[in-house]
Formats: sequence, C-alpha cells, structure tokens
Amino acid sequence: MSRRLAALNLVLRVAVKPRLARTSGPGAAERDFRRLGALALRQPHYLRRIERPGGLHWISAGPCAPGRMILYFHGGGYISGSPATHQGLIARLSKLSRIEACAPDYPLAQDAPVPAAFDAALAAWRRCLALGYAPERILLAGDSAGGGLALALLARLCTEGTPPAGVIAFSPWTDLAMTGASLRANAGRDRFLPVARIAELCEIVLGGTDPHDPRISPLYGAFPGCPPVLICHSGTEILADDARNMAARLRAEGGAVTLHEEPDAPHAWPVFDGWIPEARQTLRLAARFAQSCLAATSR
Repeated sequence: MSRRLAALNLVLRVAVKPRLARTSGPGAAERDFRRLGALALRQPHYLRRIERPGGLHWISAGPCAPGRMILYFHGGGYISGSPATHQGLIARLSKLSRIEACAPDYPLAQDAPVPAAFDAALAAWRRCLALGYAPERILLAGDSAGGGLALALLARLCTEGTPPAGVIAFSPWTDLAMTGASLRANAGRDRFLPVARIAELCEIVLGGTDPHDPRISPLYGAFPGCPPVLICHSGTEILADDARNMAARLRAEGGAVTLHEEPDAPHAWPVFDGWIPEARQTLRLAARFAQSCLAATSR
C-alpha cells in the first residue's frame, strides 16, 4: 500500500464514512456528492465534455482513435453522481486508452423508480448504434452502481445476440438481494461505505421491485456469448463479493473474466486518480484491456 493510499483510507474512515452513515436521505447524498466531486475529484489537463442530444456526454482528454467508444455509467448508489462528477475518471480512462467515452445522464432512483436507470442505459446504447457505432466497436464500463448497470445492460445485449466488445467494472454493485458474505465480513474493514445503510439504500433504489431482477441485480442475469470482462474490486470493501460472485457467474456461462483485486483500497478507488498511485495503475490496466477488446474486433 502506498503512503498516499494509507492517508486516503484514514481520511475516508475518519471523515467520510461517518458522514455517509448520518446522511439524511437521497437528496442530501446527491448534494454532498456534487460538492465532493467539485472539491476532491481531480481531472486531467485538456478535459473536454460536450453534452449532445439524448443526455449523452462525450468526454475525452486528448487524441482518440475514430470509430470506437466507451459507453460509461457513473456510480453513486443510483441516488447521486452524474457525468459531471465523474468526468475526471472518465477522461483519464479515455486519455490512457485513446478511446472517446460517452456517459449517459441516467435518472436517479429518487426521481424515477426501477427500471428507469436501466431503460436509460439501453436507450443510450441504441442511440450510439444510431450514430453509426457497431456493437463490437463499443465497450461498456462503469463504477459501483454504474458498474452494475453496465453488467445489467450486458445481460440484455447478450440475450439479444448483440454483445459489446467487452466490459470494465470498477467495484460493481451487482446484488441488491444482499447475499454477499463480504457485507458482514468486511463491515469493519471497509474505510468508505457504512454497511448499516445498505439495506435502506436497496429499499430506496428498488422501490418494491424484486431484488433479483437482472435489470438492477445483474448477478441473476443470463450471459450467452459473453465478451471479455474486467472486474476490479477491493479486498476490504463490503461489495467485494458482488464482484467475486459476478465473475463466477460470468465464468459459469463461458465468459472470459479478468478479476483484479486491490488488497486494501477503498470502494471504487479509480475515482481518486491524481491522489493515489493505485488509481492510476488500475486505470492503466483498464485502458490496456479496452484497447485489446476493441483491437480484436477490428481485425
């Protein structure tokens, strides 16, 4: 563990995790996330974000190869976050991979119930197809809830026989039925997320929907003809088993899955790019994976 990561873990444990435990509701969480994003989440030089019709934000930070793209879904527990809060992370991934990214502005759970976020993700995919991108030239990606959303969309696309080139998921939230043993085993080790609020968050997000619905819990989806998938998770986060079990599910259906574990990082640590070296290392891994997936489809 780097010294910077050790310092970040301390700040998260002492200041951020207690605040998350006291957050009064989705509205407060969303406001806090916007303030955190503006103050703490760094951005690469020459970042460009252009909003185009359909709520699609095109993000890059340097030259990109034409005809390929990353469709990225932001995290935030389905109750916070936006393409703007995550533009630093997305732009860095674009810069490292030299692939332009598109981030949909999907509705948050307090504004629209399940399956609104999934429907927006599917609409974004179809919009990209209408713009001329073939399925095999699109790579899905996301962090936390956004990683789960990317995998939920993957299940639908695999079932329809139009899978993307691949998927990258950072600390994905894949099981709102909360069956993962790490929710209990890592409750005291997770520096970021308070496990005591997870059941409440699931209730808000689900709004009465079956937690096994693959549109919100991709762990219960089907993935015929699954493309390559990279899943990155922390060994100490409470959602570690959401990642591990998702990898096992995909492998059971014949998917080629790379499961990368960072031993002692916070949940969705790539968002802290610019603060900790582990974030940049993971983003470089993801960029190489994206390049390999999209290069394979162009042969």
